[in-house]
Amino acid sequence: MTGALLARRVGFSLVQPLMQGRPATRCLATQALKKTLIHDEHVADGAKMVEFAGYSMPVQYTKKGMPHTLSIIESVKWTRESASLFDVSHMCSIRFTGADAFDFIERVTTTDVKGLESMRGTLSVIPNESGGVIDDCMVSKCQSEEHGLHVYQVVNGGCAPKDLKHFKTELGKFGGDVKMDVLWDTCGLYALQGPKAVQVLERLSGANLATISFGESLWLSLQGDNLKDVKCLVTRCGYTGEDGFEVNVPGEAAVDVWRRLKSEPEVRLAALGARDALRLEAGLCLYGHDLEEDITPTEAGLSWVVGKARRNPEAKPSFIGSEKILGQIADKSQYTRLRAGLISTTGPPAREGADVETPDGQPVGKITSGTMSPCLRKNIAMGFINKPYNKQGTELQVVVRGKKYPATVTKMPFVPTKYYKA
Repeated sequence: MTGALLARRVGFSLVQPLMQGRPATRCLATQALKKTLIHDEHVADGAKMVEFAGYSMPVQYTKKGMPHTLSIIESVKWTRESASLFDVSHMCSIRFTGADAFDFIERVTTTDVKGLESMRGTLSVIPNESGGVIDDCMVSKCQSEEHGLHVYQVVNGGCAPKDLKHFKTELGKFGGDVKMDVLWDTCGLYALQGPKAVQVLERLSGANLATISFGESLWLSLQGDNLKDVKCLVTRCGYTGEDGFEVNVPGEAAVDVWRRLKSEPEVRLAALGARDALRLEAGLCLYGHDLEEDITPTEAGLSWVVGKARRNPEAKPSFIGSEKILGQIADKSQYTRLRAGLISTTGPPAREGADVETPDGQPVGKITSGTMSPCLRKNIAMGFINKPYNKQGTELQVVVRGKKYPATVTKMPFVPTKYYKA
């Protein structure tokens, strides 16, 4: 098989799950597709647009002869070696202010907000009463001139309607001094990912970012063509396993900042197809696949999102679902399955729903995400596997289209992560 033919076939296999309307759409009721503030920019740059989380979003830039046109394999490798720019404005930003805002967020998430330093954030989950995950999210303790010390949260776009409904219900029960401001669709949210992302932002801001670790935020004024000191909230984080930043841009400057970032020589545009492959190589969960309302953080291998100060059953405020989650953390016999990685070197990639069996055909799990890794050139997958078959090195098999292929339980991430620590 020629390299070009392989790239075309692999590219289709990477895009296929997204084309089937999959990631993060389960949380969303049927409605007309929404558009981000830079939707027209994607179209002008030759993007193939698909439905994702209720939005019209680019899955790949495909128009022949356009500067940002890359195969998904090329886009993944560009991200790992240089810098790629993703539009993630479909995600919902929320600001919580008030004297009791920290207590409220500690009620509805597993985050130790009080223990966070100012301008630091962490991955968290929004648990339900039975310990399952309503959504995963980023929670940051932010400081600004206008709002003082407050909580900045980003939730998945496809789950935002149910998340916001849940928060409103819990606010009614909480009764404290908390104000929730929903910043959805009023700003641009861009992910600049890859080892050269820091060079780009330092050039446009004049700031030295060497002291900013993964998870930290700061306010940066971006300058350049058509930019006049645009003040943005920049967080060193991302969903690719690489160093990088998420940039929250005021709505009036959304197009200009996007154009400036994409014009930098290190940068190429990237879209959903590459993003899904990158996050899977990094062993990161996708809500609606690897996380659901009937999956606990412990089962998903995310016990670390429960802050140490939150693990005391007597601590106040207790978070919703704490009895189930803390019980599982304290006693591993309370759960029977765990998220695990699998690598197979033969056959097609195992997709969501594929059965996982022992070599003699005993069912022991289900695949939740899978693809062909552009970097490893091997089939990778993650899923929930019953104990003790989840142990690294265990030989199993996956069932794809009625055929069985050998697979080995493997440590994640599949590709080493490069999160920056100052």
